[in-house]
Amino acid sequence: MSRRLSLFALFLWMSPGSGAFAETPSSPFAKWEPEIAKFEAADRAAPPPAAPVLFVGSSSIRKWDLARFWPGLPYLNRGFGGSKLPDVVHFFDRVVKPYQPRAVVLYAGDNDFGAGATAEEVVASFSAFADKLQKAFPGTPLLFISIKPSRKRWKIWPEMDKANRVIAALCEASPELDFADIATPMLATAATPETPPDAALFEKDGLHMSSEGYALWKGVLQPWLNQFNP
Repeated sequence: MSRRLSLFALFLWMSPGSGAFAETPSSPFAKWEPEIAKFEAADRAAPPPAAPVLFVGSSSIRKWDLARFWPGLPYLNRGFGGSKLPDVVHFFDRVVKPYQPRAVVLYAGDNDFGAGATAEEVVASFSAFADKLQKAFPGTPLLFISIKPSRKRWKIWPEMDKANRVIAALCEASPELDFADIATPMLATAATPETPPDAALFEKDGLHMSSEGYALWKGVLQPWLNQFNP
C-alpha cells in the first residue's frame, strides 16, 4: 500500500464513526459536527483530489460554484456556512490537514463581526489559522480573501476594514501569505463613498454574494490562482 493510501486509510479510521474526532455534545463547536461529518462521509465515498487548492471558510466559500468559475482547477471546497474564524481554526485537523493542500484560499471573519467580535480578535484568529497551516505544511501558500463590505453589515464596516488593513500588512510581511482585496472593487460600485456596494453584487439578503459578485471576486483571485492551473 502506498504512503498516500496508508495515510488516507488512517484518516478514515479516525473519522467520526470511530469516535476519534467527533465533538461531544457539550463542546461549543458541536453544532458544526453534522457538516464536518458530511465532509468526512463524502471523502469515504469518493477520495478527494490529491494536493488540492483548498477553499475553506464560511458560507461565502460554501456557496461558491467553483466548478463553474474555475473549471480544471484541482480545487476542493470545504466551506461550512455560518462559521467564524475560530471555528475554522478549531476544525483545522478535519477540514484542512487531511487533504495536504498545495494552497489554501480562506474567507472567514465576516460572521465574527456579525457576532460582535473586534478587529483585534479577528486578526488574532487569522494569525492562529496561518500558524497552524505553516506548522502542518511549511511553505504552503495561503490567500486570505478580505472581509467584504456587505449591505447587511454596512454599519460595522469600519471595524471590518480595520481588520482587513492589519491582515493585509501581515500578509505583506510573510512570503507564504497573500491578501486578495475584494473590498476595493466592491466599494467602487457604491453610489457614494458613504453608501454600501451595489445591490447587484448580493443575493436578496444583502449579505451573500450573487453570481455577479462572485465574478468580481474571480477577477481579483485569478492572477494568484493561475499558478496552480494544471
